[in-house]
Amino acid sequence: MIVPITGVFAAVLGILLLVLSVHVVKFRLKHNKNLGVTDDRDFEVAVRAHANLIEYAPLALIMLGLAELNGVSSGFVYWTGMTLVTGRILHAWGMVNGHGESHKARAIGIVMTWLAILAAAILLLWNVWQVYV
Repeated sequence: MIVPITGVFAAVLGILLLVLSVHVVKFRLKHNKNLGVTDDRDFEVAVRAHANLIEYAPLALIMLGLAELNGVSSGFVYWTGMTLVTGRILHAWGMVNGHGESHKARAIGIVMTWLAILAAAILLLWNVWQVYV
């Protein structure tokens, strides 16, 4: 069985990861810094925006893929994935444009990410409950 819905969201998040990676590399080249960061706040923000995606996206995508494989309604998987991807894009945009300070897009992005992960967890548990109980 294939997971086309999760596959599309994984592709979009993969592109976002590359965009954030290039942003970090620009700072690494600018500061001739192969590891760590300098006192440049925007450099630190670029590294954290990249790392934050890495911290949240893999588990969320695994959960979406499992839900899709387990037969959870494609509509639920789609809207959970849309919430995740939109949240990750907003969070990254808010981090970079807010220079690491409070930013509405950053806050909305993390809340959307958390909601997507919570929704995926509930969908998975509900699916197991329906099948085995």
